[in-house]
Amino acid sequence: MNHQQIHKPFPAAVAVAGVAFLSLGAAASQAQQPPIVQPGAPGEPSRSISAAEASDLAAIRYSEADVRFMQGMIPHHAQALEMTALLETRTTSDAMRQMAQRIELSQEDEIEMMQEWLRERGQTVTATDAHHAPDWMPMPGMLTPEEMDQLEAAEGVAFDRLFLELMIKHHRGALTMVENLLDQRGTAQDSQLFAFTSDVEADQSMEIDRMDAMLAQLTIDPRVGLAAGFDDAGEAIWNMALVATRPKPDGFFDRNAEAEREEEDEEDDAEEAEEEETPRRRGMLNFGNTDLAFAGDQVFVGSHHGFNTYRVEVPASPQLVTSVVCPGGQGDVSVVGNLLIMSVEQTRGRVDCGLQGVAEPVSEERFRGIRVFDISDMRMPRQVAAVQTCRGSHTHTVVTDPDDEGNLYVYGSGAASVRSGEELEGCSDELPAENPETALFRIDVIRIPVARPEEADVVNRPFVFRDPETGRAAGLWRGGDHGPGTQSTRESNHCHDITTFPELGLAAGACAGNGILLDISDPVNPVRLDDVVDPGFAYWHSATFNNDATKVIFTDEWGGGGRPRCRASDPRNWGANAIYDVVDGRLEYRSHYKLPAPQTERENCVAHNGSLVPVPGRDIMVQAWYQGGISVFDFTDSANPVEIAYFDRGPINSERLAMGGYWSAYWYRGYIYGTEIARGLDVLELVPSDYLTENELAAAASVAPAEFNAQQQRGIDWSPRPVVARAYLDQLDRTDTLSAARRAELSGLLDRADGTDADAGLAAELVAAADEVDGESAGVSDRSQERLRALAETLRGIADRLR
Repeated sequence: MNHQQIHKPFPAAVAVAGVAFLSLGAAASQAQQPPIVQPGAPGEPSRSISAAEASDLAAIRYSEADVRFMQGMIPHHAQALEMTALLETRTTSDAMRQMAQRIELSQEDEIEMMQEWLRERGQTVTATDAHHAPDWMPMPGMLTPEEMDQLEAAEGVAFDRLFLELMIKHHRGALTMVENLLDQRGTAQDSQLFAFTSDVEADQSMEIDRMDAMLAQLTIDPRVGLAAGFDDAGEAIWNMALVATRPKPDGFFDRNAEAEREEEDEEDDAEEAEEEETPRRRGMLNFGNTDLAFAGDQVFVGSHHGFNTYRVEVPASPQLVTSVVCPGGQGDVSVVGNLLIMSVEQTRGRVDCGLQGVAEPVSEERFRGIRVFDISDMRMPRQVAAVQTCRGSHTHTVVTDPDDEGNLYVYGSGAASVRSGEELEGCSDELPAENPETALFRIDVIRIPVARPEEADVVNRPFVFRDPETGRAAGLWRGGDHGPGTQSTRESNHCHDITTFPELGLAAGACAGNGILLDISDPVNPVRLDDVVDPGFAYWHSATFNNDATKVIFTDEWGGGGRPRCRASDPRNWGANAIYDVVDGRLEYRSHYKLPAPQTERENCVAHNGSLVPVPGRDIMVQAWYQGGISVFDFTDSANPVEIAYFDRGPINSERLAMGGYWSAYWYRGYIYGTEIARGLDVLELVPSDYLTENELAAAASVAPAEFNAQQQRGIDWSPRPVVARAYLDQLDRTDTLSAARRAELSGLLDRADGTDADAGLAAELVAAADEVDGESAGVSDRSQERLRALAETLRGIADRLR
């Protein structure tokens, strides 16, 4: 059966009537059009505008920067597609393929949108392969040809790891492009372009987080994936033992925050808004633990709230002796004899140690500077001096002068704002050209008479950053980045930390934008010997010499200590240590060291305070990394530092970042003491391993200083004991420098020397053995030669005791 469509003609009369009806309707519509209103600014009247005015977007124009952004983002996206195309034949991971598919779908669609946007505006559409042209100026984050070659050559897990690292870098580059665009005046006014930049920020930030988590999963380090918790976090430990933990004492934590934390633990389904508030309060530093100092069997734990003293005669059972409440932050402490010195920087600090703070902008009650306490009665310390300074004291360093035993000197490092000249005469934050007496670009030198500490005072404020040729006070790094792909580094107008080595007349300063080496043979008038910059450093934070001051480790506190800066995707030379050799008074770069285990977005982590582990013949450091835990590493070969032990806990909070982790970790008399910002005090010890022998650890434990302040280093002289000689023997065994017969012979002599007070015959044998060891030092490596000579010297020292 055939079906036919039948078309009936529309009646003419009806058609005419319809036209008339439409005309009348349009006229009526125009007559009844409601007003179009454009409101004014708050408080100003609204006005009526025409339909033409309402639809006129002529005032909303795109800028040249908008065009350049779109033109540059096209090849940027195209390179991402070139990278994802490599996955098909180089990965076996379904998760990697799914991620690549997400990237391809979004980037292909956005390339088409950008091309169309440029065409509609009559602008040149960049070719998708423009980045292969020899004269192409690469956009932020784009891979170099060498990096693409490396990616193409990789396979399997190695490919996955490199792909994630490079794609994260690529995505961050896109975020930088958006940030740079929005920083320019009059950009992204176009609605479509603004929506695109918002999408890039949201999508690529989310993708970075996913890739960072995937990258962390590629490591087998036990520190990855530890369970979160305040009191019950997961732990990972290697070549160490945790021997004691002490929570913060009463009066040194926020009870309201603790109560909220306990309630939060019980009510895991609390509303998100309530969850958002609690950890921020708990993470505040008002009660945060800070630095450590040691004297005899006492450990002094600094705090933003004051300090606590523990007796550690038995390190496995620290006993609280006294708690001193004296707020002001950050509360770093040093101890010399019966004096305890404390740094105070915050504007809430009071001369009388009061808890109420200081409300007035200018007040005689405010204290910022160096406090001095008499601790001769450990249970009732007395404040005997309070030296006011213009920027307060973020940290400080004790300096002793062998030619001036009646005085202590303290280098005060203020990193905060300069207080008003109304509050403290002579204070100014003007530039040196405007005011030669400015408080910027200086350190404070404070003299404390040991017999009359109440007379402590500032005796000099040297310009340690002065340019020796021009005389300009602001003579070092002026702030900013070092070129594409580098850090933005703080201006060098203060030092964060200075570490002194008084007996050698040297100091190393970590000074915001530079690392510096100082001659402090005259402590009151330090002179800069050298200075260095690092394009990966954001903020030069602290410094540590090795035992003979032939090396310096500088740390970078990227993110200020409160941000997650040890993620799998973070650059290995950002937020890390930089290791330098000291050669003829100059600093020569050798390597970087960063915590090897990736941390999460919920863990603040960056290089922080540490000290030497005094193993003879080696350079070993223990260091705090906030919520990255404690890392022990060997930098004897300064170009190749190696981790040899660690301890770590999971994040404080499972949902978000809460401030915590280790502020400081120092070796003292055979143990490692760590101040946990939020939790309390930990005591750990190293245990024998493939990296440290029992003899090496015993030799380190034989070093028992009367006092220890990490920022004041003293040369370590190991007493000539058999255990020290055995430590050298173990090291020579590790490098196979001595024959087995020679090692056995020397071990036998040392066994006989143990417990013997006098034996002239044995002494003669030890001297003969020492001479033979000296003779074997020819033709071996420099490091083995040093150990052989140290062994020979130790053998002679033992012989002297036996005569």
